[in-house]
Amino acid sequence: MLPTQRFSSRVSDYRKYRPGYPDGILRDLVAEGALAPRSVVADVGSGTGLLTRIFLEHGNPVFGVEPNDAMRTAGEEELRGFSRFSSIRGTAEATTLPEESVDLVIAGQAFHWFDRPRAKAEFQRILRRQAGYRWCALIWNERLTDTTPFLRAYEEMLKEFSTDYAKVDHRQMTPEIIAEFFAPHPPRLFTYPNKQVFDFAQLTGRLLSSSYAPPAGHPNHEPMLKELAAIFEKLQENGKVRFDYRTEMTVGRL
Repeated sequence: MLPTQRFSSRVSDYRKYRPGYPDGILRDLVAEGALAPRSVVADVGSGTGLLTRIFLEHGNPVFGVEPNDAMRTAGEEELRGFSRFSSIRGTAEATTLPEESVDLVIAGQAFHWFDRPRAKAEFQRILRRQAGYRWCALIWNERLTDTTPFLRAYEEMLKEFSTDYAKVDHRQMTPEIIAEFFAPHPPRLFTYPNKQVFDFAQLTGRLLSSSYAPPAGHPNHEPMLKELAAIFEKLQENGKVRFDYRTEMTVGRL
């Protein structure tokens, strides 16, 4: 399946059950000089608008660039109250934005889907060349996998039942790969704690929001849900389980 189509059937769960982003992202981008009150932002791979929202609430105009029609429509619905939001049908490699039209490019939970050389050339094209500064921030909510019994069991379940988890896991984006993208300018890494707390219905939605979770009709779908129920029953506390994340933001110039 094309990367741009992987989430078409998962939009509702994605909107409801994916984690948001810490406010510290804005603070550190401002401190780095990458974000100002009037900065125009391009959120590339904007999906349902989870990351776009915090920049709009900061007061920045934002272009949400999203190739998937269903995800883009959901983002438009979520953000329709923001007059400074513009929804764009485009990709990381061909955003359709004018040359030198934005001050900051961001990508949340999306960079691992990009064709990196072509995306870098496109980002350089659309970023303003003010004093040689062309800022980019790559952001992920990294689910921790080995800090609690529940998270360890959940990770083992994914390895057993998912379709292509190992292949598409964003953790394949090593520090070396990311540094190469920003070369010759060394980027900076910022980290933040993040979490979600779920009951069983919410946990099921969170699982099914992932592109590697077998969909209904796949031979692994029902066995996966059965295993999820067993894990929840064994490890829940007061009817809840917790996902712990480390939100990582790499910021640099292109």
